[in-house]
Amino acid sequence: MRYLEITVPEGRRQAVLNVLDAEGIEYVVSDETSASGADAVVRFPLPTRAVESVLDRLNEAGLDDARVVVINAETVISREFDELIDRYSQGGQRGERTSRQVLRTRADELTPTFSIYIVMLLISSVVATAGLLSDSPAVVVGSMVIAPLIGPALAANVGIVTGDDELRSTGFRYQVVGVAIVIAASIGIAVLARLGGLEPAGVDIVVVAELEERVSPNLLSLAVALGAGVAGILSLTRGFSEAIVGVMIAAALIPPAAAVGITAGWGMYGAAAGAFVLVVVNVLSINAAALVTLWVAGYRPQGLFEVSPTRKPTIRYATIFGIALLVLAAPLGGITLLEFQTTQLKSTADEEVAAVLEDPEYDDVREESVEVILDDDYPIRSIDRVVVRISGHDPGPEPELSDRIYERIAAHVDDPVVVEVQYVVAEQRDESSGDRVVVHTAPADR
Repeated sequence: MRYLEITVPEGRRQAVLNVLDAEGIEYVVSDETSASGADAVVRFPLPTRAVESVLDRLNEAGLDDARVVVINAETVISREFDELIDRYSQGGQRGERTSRQVLRTRADELTPTFSIYIVMLLISSVVATAGLLSDSPAVVVGSMVIAPLIGPALAANVGIVTGDDELRSTGFRYQVVGVAIVIAASIGIAVLARLGGLEPAGVDIVVVAELEERVSPNLLSLAVALGAGVAGILSLTRGFSEAIVGVMIAAALIPPAAAVGITAGWGMYGAAAGAFVLVVVNVLSINAAALVTLWVAGYRPQGLFEVSPTRKPTIRYATIFGIALLVLAAPLGGITLLEFQTTQLKSTADEEVAAVLEDPEYDDVREESVEVILDDDYPIRSIDRVVVRISGHDPGPEPELSDRIYERIAAHVDDPVVVEVQYVVAEQRDESSGDRVVVHTAPADR
């Protein structure tokens, strides 16, 4: 519920009261004498869903220059107010719906001043880069908490739908600058870390688990960003916690942007390109989901004649977001297909190796592991080889066994495949003698 206070310009008191009487709204009027030339102050409670339509009717009555203050109200005890709630509960929907006027204000409030925005993002990028380099999920989550990204993402789309050009341009400008700052800061930190010899994963930095999932993204990344955009708008329009949803939006942007900087700082430009595609896809997904959710929720500019001009830019931006997402989703689809093929090949290879070793001839041999290795050609990788590790007491590799394993696995693959069979030969002596276990590994490639 809301409590409104309207400072009525001189000579417009009756126009305000006529609108309120027509809506069946209880109000209190008090005379006002001030330097601004106000004639009266009118106060009245309203159901949240009624605020937008009542303010629109007041503006249609020529009261767009009146000062309106909207305050949250805990409760209103009144029979007439209960009837008003029922009247504005369209189709039994009694939930809150933030008015367009309040929505603009809240979106603007969630966008901090530019200097604070820059400082917070610099801190967030430092924390995110440190978390990714140290492979620490907890630190990465910490970087998301402090990133003020929810405001710009929501402000841009609120501005599009409601026809507020200033809010729209501010939101988009903040988003572009914010992503650029995180990437630039992460490159600087990564270069310093590399020069300082801080290489937690050796030369191939992307084997760090927190990085690997972001330099070769799949289609599931779209779901995360789309969900963040929808949740962000619902938090703004339905009164949910923006802080929690803000973490979700930051989760879709901060770690991938930091991954771009780290891989670029390590000179792995293919991996950096993969992470950058993920950043762009997530930005587009968040904005597309937010824009569609706002339009479906019924937010429009004030006045019948403003709806059509606003519909055009809304459709235009939605089309741009959609086409860009389709184009960028192609490599993500390729990566997703590769992951499916990799999983399927591993399962098939595992079954075929087990079938070969069922032969009584190999009773003393057992399977240790089967692994499908991908190449390092980021972001769209391909299968490099299949590594089969077996163990037994035979002192040397068995070419015939390697051939049989290769033939069984290759039969399920259309393209040529490299199958590497590693033999682990272990000799366990009497523990009392103090001898240690001796392991020999002999690879056999096909």
